[in-house]
Amino acid sequence: MLINGISGIARSLLSRTLLPSEVCSASLQRIRQTQDLNAYITVTEDNARMQAKRGDKRCESRNLLPLDGVTIAVKDNFCTAGVRTTCASRMLEKFVPKYTATVVDRLEQAGAIVVGKTNLDEFAMGTGSTNSFFGPTKNPWRYERVTKTHPDDFYIAGGSSGGSAVAVASGTCFGAVGSDTGGSVRNPSARCGVPALKPSYGAVSRHGLIPLTHSLDVPGFIALTVDDLATLFAICAGRDSRDLTSIDTSKHFTAEDMQLDEMPSLGGLRVGIPQEYYCPGMQDEIVDLWRDVSELLASHGAKVVAVSLPYTQYSLQCYSVLNSCDVASNLACYDGLRYGHRADELSSTEGLFAKTRSEGFSEMVRGRILCGNYFLLRQNYDKYFGQAMRLRRLIKDDFTRVFESVDLLLTPVTLTEAILYSEWVKKDNRTRATLEDFCTQPVNLAGLPALSLPCRLSRNGLPL
Repeated sequence: MLINGISGIARSLLSRTLLPSEVCSASLQRIRQTQDLNAYITVTEDNARMQAKRGDKRCESRNLLPLDGVTIAVKDNFCTAGVRTTCASRMLEKFVPKYTATVVDRLEQAGAIVVGKTNLDEFAMGTGSTNSFFGPTKNPWRYERVTKTHPDDFYIAGGSSGGSAVAVASGTCFGAVGSDTGGSVRNPSARCGVPALKPSYGAVSRHGLIPLTHSLDVPGFIALTVDDLATLFAICAGRDSRDLTSIDTSKHFTAEDMQLDEMPSLGGLRVGIPQEYYCPGMQDEIVDLWRDVSELLASHGAKVVAVSLPYTQYSLQCYSVLNSCDVASNLACYDGLRYGHRADELSSTEGLFAKTRSEGFSEMVRGRILCGNYFLLRQNYDKYFGQAMRLRRLIKDDFTRVFESVDLLLTPVTLTEAILYSEWVKKDNRTRATLEDFCTQPVNLAGLPALSLPCRLSRNGLPL
């Protein structure tokens, strides 16, 4: 039932061989069966069953909505009215919003059943989903390590939307919402072997998404199939008066444009291979797969050409500066007075601020805040932030120029297959962790869409 995809569920509901409440029960049972993976922070069983019952009534009256019977998981940095939203941080451990994010609201209005809030790296800072106040999320591949042989040394799920990717890959739901600032839906999806979509900046409303980096954050989707991604995107895309950066996507495409009745010809399709994406440390199997896919496209009529994006070689440094500056600004409100955790410190206002933030944020988050504040010092502002903004424009111009001669770019998502947790958390691995964004964050800087597709398994039996 849970591997048929959205279109399969729709057919079952139309034929009355299945009810939304039955799908909901199956998803909730699957969540219980796979709780060792730690994909969910909060399971919304009562709310999900109420949504499913409303779907049952529509099913009986043959007045179905597009997502009736479709179970969805939501990354725990999207606000959900009446359901706690933690950002996987002690700082927001008890935060219960009074409103729902636009992307979640649009899914629910289309009939979706939200079964829970998924785990992530704290405040979406990370590429492993290992830095969560609620513990790390575990990759469902090589599941025997999680349950039997090495329960404390599993393969990482990727991040920061690792819980959303694992929720889909482990069969607990048909799709999931994540956020993508520098690759956060694509990285874990690649690690877990499911497709993911990062839309263009502004195509999907950010209203209700607790921000990491305002100018880069994009709600994204993870699903079982590309068709399902298209369905979720078409429902959620479009203008939202509560997000002034959102755009009217109806001028560019309709929901019907998202569906393909037959495989289109690749004849005349121009595919670019950016040479700067050959990164030191890229696994040989990733390089081989990159070559094999480009040759496969060429064999079906596509024109595959090498292209250059010269400024993307500096994009990781640019991204790091801009990200840190926004983090310092966005997280300044968590001080014990206005939002979030409040420390038991009343001797002084400064003491309250310091203890609250020390207790509420992890070391990694505090480090990012310190970096951002340093970059934003008056004497450093132009040297770091100003320079990064100018570099971002050059990176965007690179993409604009290249897309005058090609239709799409083919690149890896990650540098390697999924990594063991014991390797990932080593102190000397922080540079490697940062490099995981190498192939993904340039399109965020340019505001472009990107699709992550699983292709095959590595020699170790892990998705590539």
